Amino acid sequence: MIPLPIRGRAASGNPPNRFVGIEVRPDPEADPDEDPRPRTRFLEDASRSVISFNDSPDVGFDASVNPYRGCEVGCIYCYARTFHEYLGFSAGLDYETRILVKRRAPHLLREALASPRWRPQVVAMSGATDPYQPVERRLRITRGCLEVLAEARNPVCIITKRDLVVRDVDLLSGLAGVGAASVRLSVTTLDPALQRSMEPRGSTAARRIEAMRRLAAAGVPVGVNVAPVIPGLNDHEIPAILETAREAGASSATFILLRLPHGVATLFEEWLDRCWPDRRAKVMERIRDTRGGRLYDARFRVRGRGEGEYAGQIRALFSTTASRLGLDRRPPELSSAAFTRPRAGPQLGLFDTP
Repeated sequence: MIPLPIRGRAASGNPPNRFVGIEVRPDPEADPDEDPRPRTRFLEDASRSVISFNDSPDVGFDASVNPYRGCEVGCIYCYARTFHEYLGFSAGLDYETRILVKRRAPHLLREALASPRWRPQVVAMSGATDPYQPVERRLRITRGCLEVLAEARNPVCIITKRDLVVRDVDLLSGLAGVGAASVRLSVTTLDPALQRSMEPRGSTAARRIEAMRRLAAAGVPVGVNVAPVIPGLNDHEIPAILETAREAGASSATFILLRLPHGVATLFEEWLDRCWPDRRAKVMERIRDTRGGRLYDARFRVRGRGEGEYAGQIRALFSTTASRLGLDRRPPELSSAAFTRPRAGPQLGLFDTP
């Protein structure tokens, strides 16, 4: 039986955690009239450090800050869903409704940048979950981290699907003035119905495009991520997305092919069954065409681009369009020349809020 959709959520349930032998199942005798919509819970994250490092050749940064773990934007295809399993949660609804918040992130970031061990370099926000997901409007943790980065003039690149990023245009434009800031907005589709079903709490494409326009007008370098490209579902939109972004002031572009690691593949296929059943067979077949007959290939340099004839057609369509629009240039290289080591803040208790 195909699970029923839940308004405002992309996943419709919690598949088992691959690391945990305990599974929670709904009560079959529960009142059918009871409100099935899960409420979002925000949990305190007691991490003692906030900068993560990676050595992946597939991303353009080594250091990143994730103010939140889990993401209420709830993109059904998000590869970061699997990270929630390391916390004992499910990659399904738990990922969208059990959000860990790092209230001390600005303080921890200040301590890291103040340390003589810190080598000034680009910090990405974020490497996994969206730094501007809905609760950021209230908690302002991303804003606090940007204030620290702006004070230190440490370069930062923002990656987001939310137009809330324009709230921080004052900090970003100041950093951009010393070559130390850029923003990338991910645009998956221009189709409102498709966007709502697979990115239920992401900003509409129109608002993301307007955010590009406002950031570019403020002197902040802006790029567009056509991400993810889903074979058979949104790949035909690549030219329209690039043209719209270019008109709004984007100066560079990239794309990422859909990634379906571990349980994300099951969640994605269930979503197709619920929301786009007429396209399911075509989409799944073409995903396999780009992955050597599988749903996922985790190899570096392949996982974000795919292989085979159909993957080559996607690359050619993107490259040709980007070249025609002048979006095939590399993003501006951010500079740490203006970096000034900040003063360390006062020592705080583990659960104190700076």
